[in-house]
Amino acid sequence: MQTLKLVAVSAGLSSPSSTRLLADRLLQAARYRLAEQEYAVDVEVVELRDLAVDIAKNFVTGFPSAALEEAIEKVTSADGVIAVTPVFTASYSGLFKSFFDLIDPTALSGTPVLVGATGGTARHSLVLDHALRPLFAYLRASVTPTAVYAASEDWGSGGDAYTEGLPARITRAGNEFADVVAARPARRSADEEIVPFEKQLADLRLD
Repeated sequence: MQTLKLVAVSAGLSSPSSTRLLADRLLQAARYRLAEQEYAVDVEVVELRDLAVDIAKNFVTGFPSAALEEAIEKVTSADGVIAVTPVFTASYSGLFKSFFDLIDPTALSGTPVLVGATGGTARHSLVLDHALRPLFAYLRASVTPTAVYAASEDWGSGGDAYTEGLPARITRAGNEFADVVAARPARRSADEEIVPFEKQLADLRLD
């Protein structure tokens, strides 16, 4: 049985926080979906509030602490990443952005990423498209189409006849993300030869 590693990054500042709760529920939805497909799943959560001082010191000294280095390694080695931030001033939090600023721009290339955000009002939901998607596009990650924004009033709400409630949106996003994560390793097995593009082009010309 193949084992897949999922890592959730939560930038919530309080404990408990709605940001961490959303990250946990997205992680759970994805894990259930992968289990249905008979994958073993390892899950981990990186709490950025525990690394706030380490992140700040890294910008000053240029050297990550052992804990920060371990967190970065967890994220960059994952088969899929769930990234959730609270909304501050109509964008992602400074702590969230600072952490991903420390990741090499190529380290997440092709990695499936599910983005989510939390805030006090639904008016901030556009943060998913105008802030989070561009950030991970720059990091060359593969951002899944469905993202989840949870406003304060979404918690405990089942939605109405015309609007999906938060649980339904979490399930849909988690399933979609899990399917992308599951499909990615199948594209190239570990022992499959990687053929350079120039050679592929030359072979086509010979044919």
